[in-house]
Amino acid sequence: MNNGLNIRADGALDFLSLGALVHRLDTGIIPFRKATRCDLHVSGGEFNVAANLADCFRLKTGVATAMSDYPIGDLIAERVRAMGVRAFYKNFKHDGVHGPNMASVYSDRGQGVRAPVVFYNRSNEAAAQLKPGDFDWQEIFAGGVRWFHSGGIFAALSPTTAEVIIEAMQAAKAAGAVTSFDLNYRAKLWNIVGGHDRAVAVLDRIVKHVDVLVGNEEDLQLGLGIPGPSVEAKSKLDSSAFLSMMGNVTKKHPHIKIVATTLREVHSTNRHTWGAVAWVNGKTYDAPTCELDVLDRVGGGDGYAAGFFYGLLNGESPENAVRLGWAHGALLTTFPGDTTMATVEQVRAFAQGGTARIQR
Repeated sequence: MNNGLNIRADGALDFLSLGALVHRLDTGIIPFRKATRCDLHVSGGEFNVAANLADCFRLKTGVATAMSDYPIGDLIAERVRAMGVRAFYKNFKHDGVHGPNMASVYSDRGQGVRAPVVFYNRSNEAAAQLKPGDFDWQEIFAGGVRWFHSGGIFAALSPTTAEVIIEAMQAAKAAGAVTSFDLNYRAKLWNIVGGHDRAVAVLDRIVKHVDVLVGNEEDLQLGLGIPGPSVEAKSKLDSSAFLSMMGNVTKKHPHIKIVATTLREVHSTNRHTWGAVAWVNGKTYDAPTCELDVLDRVGGGDGYAAGFFYGLLNGESPENAVRLGWAHGALLTTFPGDTTMATVEQVRAFAQGGTARIQR
């Protein structure tokens, strides 16, 4: 298909991601300060995509990340195995008191007019200690990897994590893998490691090695230092502002073949209108819009990325790839947790206009 990518036909892994693993403590609709119990979800922007591709779309995937040897690490490693993702760990010894730790995310889901609240503890995080040389990329890529992915949250964790991404991107390109990057600009993280100017400089170095970008207008402006849209969006579901930036994106990074993002209008915590768009090798592809009754919104964007990447890896047309990503991201918001519980058959049915009628 004319998507501008040269995707290898096979490999030991269809998809490999690099990023931090975290565990999310989810108190449901109860605010954390009043909670007496919670559910545990294993997550991480890069891992989520690998897990979704393995569990829903039945691809061979892996994740390169840090692991600390204490019970929380064991819990996280069990969930990685359960999702069918092959792990490449840099192991850290936990001292029993201070760490290194696996990062914690705390959240409630909100309800109606009350928005979800999310906060973090990334103190002495194992993944932030990763540095170049911690992974044998030549060995990891030896059997062939079709697609390599990382993201901006991991890049912002410390002065060394971005260098690990660049090292991995170079190895991925040398091995013939397509490369993607989710900008996921988080000002709070970048402010700790040098601020906005450093973010733009670091992300510019990473994106020089990237074929496929995931990010909305704000990510492109703040993460890449690209001027804002030349047209004003009529609504959150209007893709024209995002698309008006593509000329500036390709002017700064002419090697970029694809830029994709979700579109979301939030009416209340539990009621969203959902869409998606991708700019693929000079052409635009919009998904339909649908109304979502949201159970848990966390991970919807990673769900879109997974379905979109699957479509491209599977040789689908760009239009079908966008619809598969849109459909999977929508379905993911109907499950608790950050990773998928959908099947590829459910995704395809919804992408082709399926309904919520009971399946007997």
